[in-house]
Amino acid sequence: MPLPDRIVLDPSVLVGKPAVKGTRIAVEFVLELLANEWSEQQILENYPGLEHDDITACLNHAS
Repeated sequence: MPLPDRIVLDPSVLVGKPAVKGTRIAVEFVLELLANEWSEQQILENYPGLEHDDITACLNHAS
């Protein structure tokens, strides 16, 4: 799946905030975890619905 397809804006999910497709995990939340020095491995272990490409897509979306 191309990275841009991993982030969705759906008014019925998280009030339309950018979120990882197929989850209720906001891009903003993933970025906060990274800003709080969580490693990618910690994020993936704690949120098994996420994949490496989802984290990359969140960073790309933020830029």
